Amino acid sequence: MRDRELVPFDNKALHSLSEADPEMKKLISLMGDIPLAIGNNHFESLVKSCIGQQLSLKAARTIYNRFQELLDEVTPEAVLTLSDDTLRSVGISKQKASYIKDLSSKVLSEEVLLNTLEDLENEEVIKTLTSVKGIGQWTAEMFLIFSLGRTDVMSLGDVGLQRGCRWLYQVGKEEDGKEMLKRLSSNWDPHYTVASLYLWEAVNRGFTTNYSCIDQAIDDLN
Repeated sequence: MRDRELVPFDNKALHSLSEADPEMKKLISLMGDIPLAIGNNHFESLVKSCIGQQLSLKAARTIYNRFQELLDEVTPEAVLTLSDDTLRSVGISKQKASYIKDLSSKVLSEEVLLNTLEDLENEEVIKTLTSVKGIGQWTAEMFLIFSLGRTDVMSLGDVGLQRGCRWLYQVGKEEDGKEMLKRLSSNWDPHYTVASLYLWEAVNRGFTTNYSCIDQAIDDLN
C-alpha cells in the first residue's frame, strides 16, 4: 500500500486562480498540473512532522528512516516502548522524543481522536492538534493540506511560501512576509492550497534562485 495518494486539483480551481491572478496564471501555465500528495496514515504523518522540525528534507528523511527500522509498524503503542536513549541513537533529540511520546499518549487515551479530524472544520483541527506538545500552527496547517487534503489552507508563516511569493510578485524584503501573503492571497480565495503548491514548487525547482522573475523563467524554459 502506498503511503501517499496523488490527487489532481480540480480544473475549475486552476481556472479560477488564473482568472483572478495574472502572475499565478503564468506560473500555472509554466508548470502544468501538480497533484497533491495526501498521506494515508495520520499518526505516522504527525510523527514524521515532529521528527522533521527544523531539519532539511534530506536530514529529516534519513532520521525518519532510521526511526522506522526500530519498529515493525509506527503505532502509538510501539512508539511508547522506545526509550529516549534508543530514539537518540537514531538522531531524535530528547525534546522531539517527548513530542512523539506525548502524541502517542494522547492518541491512546483518545484525548486526540485522529479518525475524527476529517469531520472537523480547519480551525477545530488546528485547535485539537496544537494541544499536543511540539505541534504548532504550521505543523497543523501542513496536516490539513497533506493528510486531510484541504484545498483552502493558507499558511501565512511558511517561509517557503513567502520566498516564492516575493519572487513571483517581485516584492521587496521590506514588507513583512505574513502581511505580504495576507495581502496577495486575497486573490486566491478559496483555493489557497492550490496556489501554495505552485509557489512551493517554484522554490523546489530552483526558479527563485535561477531566475530573477517569472517572465525570465518563461523565456528560458519555453
